[in-house]
Amino acid sequence: MVAHVSDFGIAKLVNAEDNVVITRTLATFGYIAPEYGSEGLVSTKCDVYSFGILLMETFTRKRPTDDLFTAGLSLRGWIYDSYPHSLSHVIDATLLNPNEESWDKNVECVSLVLKLALNCSSELPGERINMKDALATLQKIKKEFFPHL
Repeated sequence: MVAHVSDFGIAKLVNAEDNVVITRTLATFGYIAPEYGSEGLVSTKCDVYSFGILLMETFTRKRPTDDLFTAGLSLRGWIYDSYPHSLSHVIDATLLNPNEESWDKNVECVSLVLKLALNCSSELPGERINMKDALATLQKIKKEFFPHL
């Protein structure tokens, strides 16, 4: 449970008139969107991608650069392959206690967050949701599972 500061402000390079910008600015490996890493294309969808990867890291306790992810396997691919039937194998074990009576509810909550993470980190930018919809989804999950907060 160590906090890390994240800045997904690459989209600050995009002005109001542009949808996409080409840049040579460096980014953090494992968190950069495919189109940014391969072509230098920057858009707000790059930040959404990074946010999705951060959500995955938070709920699996695995970094995208973990030694587990070799030979073509990525954090996103690992979760995608496990979704929805084997998520208990990828969720950080310290988050869930199988002996709790709310086990199923907790797994469902994390499942919805990981589904959001997958939607944020689609390989193609056009398939990613926007940040406004990501926030609305998180608020809906919070309201459903934690109505008292």
